[in-house]
Amino acid sequence: MEIKVGTRGKMEMTVTKEVTASAVGSGAVEVFGTPFMIGMMEGAALTSLQPFLDETQGTVGTNINVSHTAPTPIGMKVWAESEVTNVTAGGKIIDFKVTAYDEMGVIGTGTHQRAIIRNDAFLKKAADKLAQWKAAK
Repeated sequence: MEIKVGTRGKMEMTVTKEVTASAVGSGAVEVFGTPFMIGMMEGAALTSLQPFLDETQGTVGTNINVSHTAPTPIGMKVWAESEVTNVTAGGKIIDFKVTAYDEMGVIGTGTHQRAIIRNDAFLKKAADKLAQWKAAK
């Protein structure tokens, strides 16, 4: 199955104290934290690709460029939507438009890119890196 431009994904949550800027250390106030908004945007993109992958494949984020433009207080629902805007020849790299919302409107926008990987090869690369690091210590 081929990934198509226009494919969409969505992820949502309710803002709790655990997903605030003060909880993650990216700010000192208790509003929805930018790192969590970014994670939600990546999650929306990831969910849109899952139907196209077999059990040996996964995706990893390779680039994200976003603006977080409005605060969201604890208790409000937030969600992110993704839309595929480009698929490279061979289908390995996928570009997305991402937008985050709360119940009052848009809170963030940007672009995101993911790469399709073979899970076993990717995990071997990580394990090899760890072994090299341990050997160098």
